[in-house]
Amino acid sequence: MVMSDTGRSGLEFSSATGRWVLTATILGSGIASIDATVVGIALPAIGRSFDTGLQVLQWVVTAYTLTLAGLLLLSGALGDRYGRRRMFTIGVVWFAAASVVCGIAPDGWTLVAARALQGVGAALLTPGSLAILQASFRAEDRSKAIGAWSGLGGVATAIGPFLGGWLVGLGESSWRLIFAINVPIAAAVVYLTWRHVPESRDEEASGRVDLSSGALVTAGLIGVTYGLIEGQAQGWASLPVLGALVAGAALIALFLWRQTRLEHPMLPLELFASAQFTSTNVVTFIIYGALGGALFLLPIQLQQVAGYTPLQAGVSLLPVTVVMLLLSARSGALAARIGPRLQMSVGPVVAGIGMALYSRVDAGGSYLTEVLPAVLTLGLGLSITVAPLTSTALSAAPETHAGMASAVNNDVARAAGLIAVAVLPAAAGITSAAYADPALLSAGFHRAVLICALLCVVAGLLAAVTIRNVKAVDVPDFSHCAVCEPPAATPAAVAAGASRPARES
Repeated sequence: MVMSDTGRSGLEFSSATGRWVLTATILGSGIASIDATVVGIALPAIGRSFDTGLQVLQWVVTAYTLTLAGLLLLSGALGDRYGRRRMFTIGVVWFAAASVVCGIAPDGWTLVAARALQGVGAALLTPGSLAILQASFRAEDRSKAIGAWSGLGGVATAIGPFLGGWLVGLGESSWRLIFAINVPIAAAVVYLTWRHVPESRDEEASGRVDLSSGALVTAGLIGVTYGLIEGQAQGWASLPVLGALVAGAALIALFLWRQTRLEHPMLPLELFASAQFTSTNVVTFIIYGALGGALFLLPIQLQQVAGYTPLQAGVSLLPVTVVMLLLSARSGALAARIGPRLQMSVGPVVAGIGMALYSRVDAGGSYLTEVLPAVLTLGLGLSITVAPLTSTALSAAPETHAGMASAVNNDVARAAGLIAVAVLPAAAGITSAAYADPALLSAGFHRAVLICALLCVVAGLLAAVTIRNVKAVDVPDFSHCAVCEPPAATPAAVAAGASRPARES
């Protein structure tokens, strides 16, 4: 059965088919978020297995985020045009195939290439999971379905660090198992999708899918990221680094120029005519840059310096997810009553205090006295911030662009985490030599989290000055997924799933 956006059959939430559709989308988006989370825990083991340093580990994270961030908007358009079930299925199969390559990678750079391919698969399946729910369920059950998808997806993601830590702890090369577990889950998703999920597409979509814009923004991000990561190793004045930075910036500028020339652009730049929308995304960029950089380095610090096992490092971060699951909905409801400015101003500062508390994490310290206070404070700060941030990004855009507004906000956060992972180690003095020396690594980590803390405070002050109190949109609470993604943590990854860019949130 194929459903257009103007003629939906409308599944009931309580129906058997509705439950199977929900299961398929939860498992599909879950393999991407769980895999991304456990890779962060596995980084030290990957480094030891390949006898490689920080540079390759940065690429293991950023290669995935590069292709994911660069192709999200394009994949949403492909789903609208050619069928969301079809693109979701292709994405799941692609992700599973890339996971196999990750699991058998003979060296670090092969793993990096395979992770880039994984990002392509994640970009194809991520918008489809939420868009399928939007298109498949009847209007009165849609929020319930998305809420269930969000909550169960959050629980699934919370299992990720525990599962990843346990698998990595089985042996020196057992990190490969974190990729192998994707294959049977992907097979189940493909079967359930083929058997139960109805096809849907936007029958009003017209014109060609803008593949060129997707290629431009992805290539631009690759150039900028390469320059930022390699600058410390090769020298900022070296020709390859300068060339990559200039070429990447030029390609991104060309992408933006192209959007002004197209009748149906991938990114409608008129969205940024709203000062509220622009300010919200600047705040998003700062907060998630700080979060992405800190969460990239934290598992390394815990294992390389504090002596945590992979399992202990994974479990140590669970309170962040628990706090956000408990408080995000209440935070969103409060922002709807009083406006977002107070929470978007106070929340980042609280998160910054949590970041600063991580500077106490050192060799031989106690989890209860060093790590837990930082984790709980960070979780509280994110709980205060994320739901109002997401709602404000949506409400600041015209209703006809609500889906695109959420996708832009998600991509801004992914790009922030991407750049932070590339820049923060160098800014904190964590060189390849420092990575190999626990004392130098710890000193660099302490500088890094203090930088992140300062960025969070700046974000709170910026929000206090620029954000206006307007009625927030009533969106389902899926904001807790902000920290469900990898060390390059991203906000409301599901928000990108509104792959109906010009019509529906």
